[in-house]
Amino acid sequence: MIIKCAIVDDEPLAVELLASYVEKIPFLELCGKYSNATDALHGIGETPVDLLFLDIQMPELNGLELSKMIPENTRIVFTTAFGQYAIDGFRANALDYLLKPITYADFLEACNKAMQWFQLVQQNEQPATKVEEEPTSIFVKSEYKLLQINLDDIRYIEGLKDYVKIYTEQSPHPILSLMNMKAIEQMLPASRFIRVHRSFIVQKSKIREIERNRIVFGDVYIPIGDSYKQAFQDFINSK
Repeated sequence: MIIKCAIVDDEPLAVELLASYVEKIPFLELCGKYSNATDALHGIGETPVDLLFLDIQMPELNGLELSKMIPENTRIVFTTAFGQYAIDGFRANALDYLLKPITYADFLEACNKAMQWFQLVQQNEQPATKVEEEPTSIFVKSEYKLLQINLDDIRYIEGLKDYVKIYTEQSPHPILSLMNMKAIEQMLPASRFIRVHRSFIVQKSKIREIERNRIVFGDVYIPIGDSYKQAFQDFINSK
């Protein structure tokens, strides 16, 4: 799926920064850059987009006002330097809210969230008799690059504060990515992956040995947290 997007911001540097971020993400296509809400409204009318990266504080017509005028099927990620707009932003049914200065990691997380939303909409629009296909890979940022990781290769994921380590069967070294556990958990299909600890997610099909309430991967022992024991036991009992 390709998401067509546009950027609206009265600060030229902010527009160019977000445009550079868009270029790095394979599933985004930039269809417009606008320095004010009036031009954006006209431009979106002629060239519709799926996703709008929209600044809130702009002269004449602000972002919140513009959000009420665009087509309902155009989703919004608000961008602003002022945190007090967050509640109003989510009342406008925004997909996400990014506070300036916006890092690439935060931008990528918002885009992944948007992709999940559009995929869900697409699935709901398809005939109920059709079997929905789950994603077979994910994109993560690592060392200033976007890496595509096949889900089949992932053994387990470890969370370390604002980073995650993704352990695969293809490499002796983990892939390090700047994101939290909640963000990557949302990217993974629940039918294939299970969170067993606040710091660990494992692929169900890779579990071969359980010892003393720990999952064993060679010489690595992954603990099963107390708050995750019941869900893990339900998974075991379903086998």
